[in-house]
Amino acid sequence: MNTEPPIPLLPADIEEPADLVAAIRQRRGGELLKLDRMLLHSPALAEGWNAYLGAVRTGLSVPLKLRELAMCGVAILNGAEYEFEHHSPIFIEAGGTPEQALAIRQIDSETFPVGLFPELEQDVLALTREMTRDIRVAGALKRRLVRALGVQQTVELVAVVATYNMVSRFLVALSIESEHRGDGPAHPR
Repeated sequence: MNTEPPIPLLPADIEEPADLVAAIRQRRGGELLKLDRMLLHSPALAEGWNAYLGAVRTGLSVPLKLRELAMCGVAILNGAEYEFEHHSPIFIEAGGTPEQALAIRQIDSETFPVGLFPELEQDVLALTREMTRDIRVAGALKRRLVRALGVQQTVELVAVVATYNMVSRFLVALSIESEHRGDGPAHPR
């Protein structure tokens, strides 16, 4: 059993490095999330993360609803409640339903209500499961996605799933949980 203490978050009012903190705050609408406050332990990592995730969040052509659907699926598959907490409201704002958001919590279950999702969204969820659980993706699924979305959006969607697997694993490994809980990482369950 690991007895080392968790890595603490930096303070919410951190000011240095000033340019980087300002850039992160600008992307976040003025605030630093717990994730940012952990990343800032390594300014080089935080800078690269901010640029890359900014591009993934706002620079891709794949529809927002599909991106957020994939992000929510990855969050549940990897046990990253923090990620789901942040992305399920955006999924709903982008056209998903509260019923679908709730159903995503069953993505890894045999009783997953697949019928709540149109065919393309079913394929997005299948891609999310296959990439997250098995890494490899069936050729037939990739062909269906290319037919529905085109090459560029399929590549972008694969990148979204890969990216949010990275994000969720970072969050879980460092015990970063809800923005609504305390000011430090929660103790592992």
